[in-house]
This record gives sequence, C-alpha cells and structure tokens, in this order.
Amino acid sequence: MTFPTTIDENAPVVADHTIRIAAPVERVWQLHTKIGSWPGWQGAITEARLDGPMAPGTTFHWVTAGLSIDSTIYAVDAPYRILWGGPAHGITGVHEWTFTEDGDGVVVRTRESWSGAPVDADRDNLAAALDDSLSTWLNALKKAAE
Repeated sequence: MTFPTTIDENAPVVADHTIRIAAPVERVWQLHTKIGSWPGWQGAITEARLDGPMAPGTTFHWVTAGLSIDSTIYAVDAPYRILWGGPAHGITGVHEWTFTEDGDGVVVRTRESWSGAPVDADRDNLAAALDDSLSTWLNALKKAAE
C-alpha cells in the first residue's frame, strides 16, 4: 500500500500552525503520540484508540466534536514527525506534525489539508473550523506539556 508522504498542498483547504512549548521534545512527542490518552488533555476528543503499534499502516479511531474518525498512520520519525490521514465524512484529510528542538523547548508545527465534496461546498467555513481545531489542539498540547 502506498501512503502520502506529505499533505496535499493543492487541496482547497490547507492549514498551517506553529507553537513553541517549553518542554523536552520527548515529553511533547509522548503526549501527542499516546493516542489513547488524548481525551485526558483535549476537551473536544471524547474517544481515542490506537489499533496497533505506532507505525505506518496502523489505524486509530477517535471521536472529536461528535464525529467518529478512523485515521491511518502514514509515516513516523520519532520524536520529530508523524503523518496521518484518511477519509472521514466525505473529507480526505492529511495531517502532518513536526517537532523541532529549540533550546529548552520544542517548536511544534502542524499542517493539514482537506479535500472532498463537503470542502468544495463550504470551503470558507470548513477552513475556519480547521484553523480553530488546530489552534485549540496546539494550545492544549502546550498546557499539558508545560
């Protein structure tokens, strides 16, 4: 099976957010990739379950904002990068996270692309929703790590 190697830069919706977290990269990586613990530090996520090892081809199931999502891990370079995605509710999403050490902390960058009929039908509102979601996720990760 062939997986994407990055987000879809040509998708109708692409979001790109960065935050600096004053914590070691290993701590931030552990929080972010221990998928089953997401509901403990992210208010919008009510369920999360990794269905195997943290490796390409493994799926995970999660529920956010009432939407049930199954994602596939496409690439892992611990503790510096993870890429996942898949179809959900008519939207094909690809989500990349990078973790770059920065002195006594880490710069976390998240980029996500969305395409599909729902995106084509309501691009502006879905772009705003994705931006909001990623900002909330980054701030929750910062709060949990620091």
